[in-house]
Amino acid sequence: MSPADAEAGWGWSEADLAALETFLVKHGVADGPLTSRRIGDGHSNLTYLVCGSRDVVVRRPPPPPLPPGAHDVLREARLLAGLAGTGVPVPEVLATAEVGEVMDSPLYVMSHVPGPVVTIRTPPELTEHRRAIGESMVDTLARLHAVDWQSAGLAEMGRPEGFNGRHLRRMRRLVADADGNPPPAFADIDAWLEAHVPAESGATLVHNDYRLGNVILGPSGAVAAVLDWELATIGDPLFDVGYFLASWPVAGEPLTPTAELGAAVLEPGYATRDELAERYAATTGRDLSGLRWYTALALWKLAALYEYSHRRTLAGHGDPYYADPALVRSFLAAAETAAGL
Repeated sequence: MSPADAEAGWGWSEADLAALETFLVKHGVADGPLTSRRIGDGHSNLTYLVCGSRDVVVRRPPPPPLPPGAHDVLREARLLAGLAGTGVPVPEVLATAEVGEVMDSPLYVMSHVPGPVVTIRTPPELTEHRRAIGESMVDTLARLHAVDWQSAGLAEMGRPEGFNGRHLRRMRRLVADADGNPPPAFADIDAWLEAHVPAESGATLVHNDYRLGNVILGPSGAVAAVLDWELATIGDPLFDVGYFLASWPVAGEPLTPTAELGAAVLEPGYATRDELAERYAATTGRDLSGLRWYTALALWKLAALYEYSHRRTLAGHGDPYYADPALVRSFLAAAETAAGL
């Protein structure tokens, strides 16, 4: 555990690790002694590699206070369990714990899937497979959107009817004033999104944070596991497509914080954003002519989430990463560009 994690309350105390060891032994997952380290580039639910007789991964919420309905790791575990056997590559859920079973927050334990997570540079063993990485990500997203979520027991995960407009209003509430008005910097893109809300293109499982840094890759560049399902729901599949493409950098465009986490894509050999969109359309048969709204929405949503987290940080809560207001401005500028404003 790093000093920074310990100070922020994001690490594991000796007592926590001892309680986790007891829990893992009870469920036949692993025994100790255990060590842990934080992994991943996320700033929401916390992910740890826990090493004992077997390496496993543990997900738990960040320290309180937490916004209502956020950071529901047990919901995430139920979704992963429902996806088992669907053809969507996900880790196996090994155990779940309610509040008080191990520590003062819920958690779940999943299998450790070996392989790199590519962010700012491609590891040497994958440099010859750069194009395959993007193509596999598109094919995996298409498989996700083809899952029969009702048969998989995942109908509780969301309400697809009216998803687009409801999602817009829900995210707006995170940053709106008492009268429901967005901050001045959000006003133009907020108004454009409201004026152009499309009818849903379908009802599928939606990952809601599908990007390069949220997949583990196999030796040939194929997706070995999709990670970070905290925001997954049932909704319009084109939101996933818009978000994925918005997070896929293009040379010459300013990088948002999310695109920075996929900067490896700027290396030679990766498929372009347009090529990925064409592959998705050809694979699924979906019409992407209205994709601009979904891309703008994804970037605007990230601006709203970052602004909300920025305010929490200023109030003395949450992750210091969000203290820089330039992060929000970056997403807003990209959203306005995507909308053509």
